[in-house]
Amino acid sequence: MINKLRTSFLAMPYAIWVLICTILPLFYILGYAITNGDGGLTIHNLTAIADPVHLKSLGLSIQVAFITTVICLIMAYPVALILHNLKITNKGFIVFLFILPMWMNFMLRILAWQNILSNNGILNSILTALGLPTVHILYTKAAVILGMVYDFLPYMILPIYNSLSKISDDVIEAAADLGSNWLNTFIKITVPLSRDGIISGIIMVFVPALSSFVVSNLLGGGKVLLIGNVIEQEFTLARNWNLGSGLSIILMLFVLASMSIMNKLDDSENGGMLL
Repeated sequence: MINKLRTSFLAMPYAIWVLICTILPLFYILGYAITNGDGGLTIHNLTAIADPVHLKSLGLSIQVAFITTVICLIMAYPVALILHNLKITNKGFIVFLFILPMWMNFMLRILAWQNILSNNGILNSILTALGLPTVHILYTKAAVILGMVYDFLPYMILPIYNSLSKISDDVIEAAADLGSNWLNTFIKITVPLSRDGIISGIIMVFVPALSSFVVSNLLGGGKVLLIGNVIEQEFTLARNWNLGSGLSIILMLFVLASMSIMNKLDDSENGGMLL
């Protein structure tokens, strides 16, 4: 009984923080979403997602988030596997290396990419010096995807690396002793045992990429209109908090549905392994 009271007491500051900074603002946004400018109840702000402009932005957001997630996964898994095979004793140093770039201001990092990718930027200067044709990638979908991959890649590497670190060397050695080659071991042992990290990495990349708007603002130059940009413009330019809140609620429900599907997929696959 005393331990339960102690645990409840220690959890109280976090519960208060969640209430003030998460639950109350969420209800505040929900109140705007189901009302109009006059305060009357309406579902127009929620059904507005069906408008062609909003559907196009949502579809583009899903496409960009999906491509970003796939690229991050393709790049992150080999990196995490190499780091794991290095057998570095101080694993905290590895985590530090990936967290270190995040200490720099997010806006500064994206603005740096804006300078690199501009027509007269570093990339084209290097290409010109090598006698190669220049590229005009800034303010395109490719630039937005590149910026998101750069920003979210650590969120894919870290969970995969943690999952790989939990795989016992005895399991890999046992597979080799039984005659399994490295490719067969990788496909049938390493990948399934690191699936939790893969699922976590996919969620940690796809969700923020889906709702992102700063990267597309800076590297897309207003030409790549994601659903996050539409919501941001409704709040800041149109001053239509009701419509912006309605679109935000729909986006949040879509994100929760995506996370639920990934979690159920992970549970079903784990259940299949147990069978």
